[in-house]
Amino acid sequence: MSGLTVVIAPDSFKGSASAARAAAAIERGWLRVRPGDRLVLLPQADGGEGTLEALAAADPAYHWHDTPPVTGPDGHPTPGRWLEAPGGDAIVELALVSGLPLMAAPDPLHAHTIGLGEVIRHALAHNRSVTVGLGGSASTDGGAGLLVGLGARLLDASGRPLPPGGAALADLARLDLSGLARPDEVLVLTDVDAPLLGPEGAAAVFGPQKGASEADIAVLEAGLQRWSEVVGVDPGQPGFGAAGGTAYALAAVLGATITPGAPQVARSTGLVDAVAGADVLISGEGRFDATSMQGKVVGHALGLPGPHRRIVIAGEIALEPSGIATWSLGVLAGDPAYALEAPEHWLGLAGEKAAQSVMP
Repeated sequence: MSGLTVVIAPDSFKGSASAARAAAAIERGWLRVRPGDRLVLLPQADGGEGTLEALAAADPAYHWHDTPPVTGPDGHPTPGRWLEAPGGDAIVELALVSGLPLMAAPDPLHAHTIGLGEVIRHALAHNRSVTVGLGGSASTDGGAGLLVGLGARLLDASGRPLPPGGAALADLARLDLSGLARPDEVLVLTDVDAPLLGPEGAAAVFGPQKGASEADIAVLEAGLQRWSEVVGVDPGQPGFGAAGGTAYALAAVLGATITPGAPQVARSTGLVDAVAGADVLISGEGRFDATSMQGKVVGHALGLPGPHRRIVIAGEIALEPSGIATWSLGVLAGDPAYALEAPEHWLGLAGEKAAQSVMP
């Protein structure tokens, strides 16, 4: 077998390698074994970390915009960036300005999304339609901070502005939207279908990932409950719990449409057509398990019509679907910790192994 067309379309390996770096490392390994193949690199995302990078890498017509520093999730300044699509829409990514990795230490009660609102406000000076990628949030503030960044005011019973963060929302008496900057259209990309409240909601399910204790979760749940009462929109709709409830503010106050992120990014990057004409598809992520097949990048890619040979490379493999070849970086390294220390080395080795597996 020679002259294969190979599409390499991983998600990010969170905490170790971006989707673009992972794809490049796999490519290097593959070409060491099969230098005559045609490799197409299309790093993917689902609205979370790496979404803007994936879109920009796929099409040079996307244009980056840098903003003045915005308010990070811990109140410290952080760089602001957004992406202008070829059609003129603005695309922003929560993880870049309000993400957990920006925190020196988790602060589940006080972290916020003000910076995301500030980036959107900068983008509105150029573009009235905005796509928001949600994922990797540091906070559980229901998107209240985002609205503050857009000019809203959250007031207590004495008319004083609330401090940032989800814990303060329990004292919310009034939401003043008179100064709110509103996009004409908002599209939200996410892979989360959780509601805002309850045992499957933003605080209970995702709070622990942001450092929340059981006591913290109760505080955050009470704040989100009060937030939904003041906003006045049913918090039970699927997806409202995404990114600590940020999707709720975007949909309930700004009228956003929530859509699965992986298919949207796949269409925008040309993955669907590329896979249809390929001989081999390689996708991957940090951990490949049953949840990977439920609307995430890898599951969506594997479900596209196209090549007979499909390969998954992941830091950890906890699922072995029929007909899918899998390579675990942790197994190749002999220890998951070793794989994390040099992810691109092991991604390259996995690329070699994958290429050897298609040799006659």
